[in-house]
Amino acid sequence: MELLDFILHVDDHLLEFITNYGVWIYAILFLIIFVETGLVVMPFLPGDSLLFAAGALAASTGAMDPFVLMILLFIAAVLGDTLNYHIGKFIGPRVFETESRFINKQHLNYTQKFFAKHGGKTIIFARFVPFARTFAPFVAGAGSMNYKFFLSFNAIGGFLWIGSFITLGYLFGNMPIVKDNFTHLIFGIIIISVLPGIIGFIRQKLKKAH
Repeated sequence: MELLDFILHVDDHLLEFITNYGVWIYAILFLIIFVETGLVVMPFLPGDSLLFAAGALAASTGAMDPFVLMILLFIAAVLGDTLNYHIGKFIGPRVFETESRFINKQHLNYTQKFFAKHGGKTIIFARFVPFARTFAPFVAGAGSMNYKFFLSFNAIGGFLWIGSFITLGYLFGNMPIVKDNFTHLIFGIIIISVLPGIIGFIRQKLKKAH
């Protein structure tokens, strides 16, 4: 419930962090993005809404420089995916063969199938899909994707993900209609983010039914 409250009211909680920790907000955001993308057991952190709210607060409070924010969180995203890739390369094959209560096998298998269909572009697409962005680099490592090939898609995806959400938050997050309906907007971001996965799941079920 505390996590759900944080996700739905991420702007309020970030404002509290800024008030209580000042410049350390950069380190807090860096850590959250790094952990979400870097640890396959932490796919539920609110990356998209967090980035949007951070951009909005950078504009409204002036407590964060949006360019510094983008650079730091881009580094966090790339390093996180890189760590996840190497974890996947080290333990990935064993995870696919055994059951683990820490890793959702269904999400892992879905990401693997998505990978088989779209290849390296999955690393870019997955950045914008909750859960998938955590599992994609792990699957890439487990599948022994060439690291230099992976790194290029990793950097492009990280740049687009971080840059787009922070910019959108900075430009539109403080519009009255957005501020007054921020919780509804967060719901919207979540729904749009998971929609490709839901559509893919339904298509997969329909194919099996036929």
